Amino acid sequence: MIISERIYKIMEDKKISQIEFSRKTGISQSTISDWRRKGTNPSADKLLIICEALQVSVYDLLLDTKNKKHKEYKATETIVIDKDSKDYKIIEAYNKLELDNQKRLEGYLDALSGK
Repeated sequence: MIISERIYKIMEDKKISQIEFSRKTGISQSTISDWRRKGTNPSADKLLIICEALQVSVYDLLLDTKNKKHKEYKATETIVIDKDSKDYKIIEAYNKLELDNQKRLEGYLDALSGK
């Protein structure tokens, strides 16, 4: 599942409309619609805003949390993103891939992890 699909799933679970999400994040409705229509992901600089609006952690948004309830994000939580970390670089590289290549990479990861 790509990030934009998770965003829509969380919005659905929390009964947040696209209009309300747009208002909370300052992201235009057309951009949000493009995520679904074109299968694209939001830019990395929008992730914290999106997480705040959806009340989820960046961790839960970026990682597939199938069959798990989304953890509530606490406004008092401090999220530190170390841009030099291996995890950050992997996520950054993943987000730069075309959708088809993201899906291929997800398939490789599933195969390697024995899913």
